[in-house]
Amino acid sequence: MAHILLSIVEDEAMVRESLYDFLNAQEEIDIQIVAKSVEDFLQAPAEPEPNVLLLDINLSPGISGTEGIPLIRKKYPDLDIIMLTSYEDEEHVFEALRRGAVAYLSKTSSLLTIKEAILTVINGGSFMSPSIARYVVDYFRFRQRITNPNLDLTKRQKEILTCLVDGQSYKMIADTCDITLETVRDHIKKIYKKLQINSRGELVSMLLDKRI
Repeated sequence: MAHILLSIVEDEAMVRESLYDFLNAQEEIDIQIVAKSVEDFLQAPAEPEPNVLLLDINLSPGISGTEGIPLIRKKYPDLDIIMLTSYEDEEHVFEALRRGAVAYLSKTSSLLTIKEAILTVINGGSFMSPSIARYVVDYFRFRQRITNPNLDLTKRQKEILTCLVDGQSYKMIADTCDITLETVRDHIKKIYKKLQINSRGELVSMLLDKRI
């Protein structure tokens, strides 16, 4: 008997059907719910409850996969969520992980890799595409360097710098730090001036090159 109760939320019919056809043929997996949106997934009956979910980010219509993670986890607190998406930038990666995803895969991943990720997650692990894993490794390296006492930034500026490294937008930083959007812009201008850079890309380059 299959022991992985899998659900899929994907709005692209070809991708959805390909995932279903392959994964439903695996002896370890039972497909429970296949939905086009987070809303449809949450409304679908599931008994017993699913324990792994493949979730796309860019869902249309309806809320995004990332926005849906808290709603999904509220209904299924023990559900392991694997993001399967075309988005590979740090903002989407860290937002999904912060909200509760345990794995993050590119849609360019093979079906065998997706199965491997599912098996890894059900056994208590985490799984990420190589390019995504690099973001996570770099993130912790960056965070460590930001705490460098020799870095000539105020406590608030280091806090904002950490948010930038997290991939947060200016609006997200304002919400995180409980300050106005204009204050965020002013702090970032001062950070860039002190570091003698002009963009987030240059900031990442400095961190990678260990120049700060």
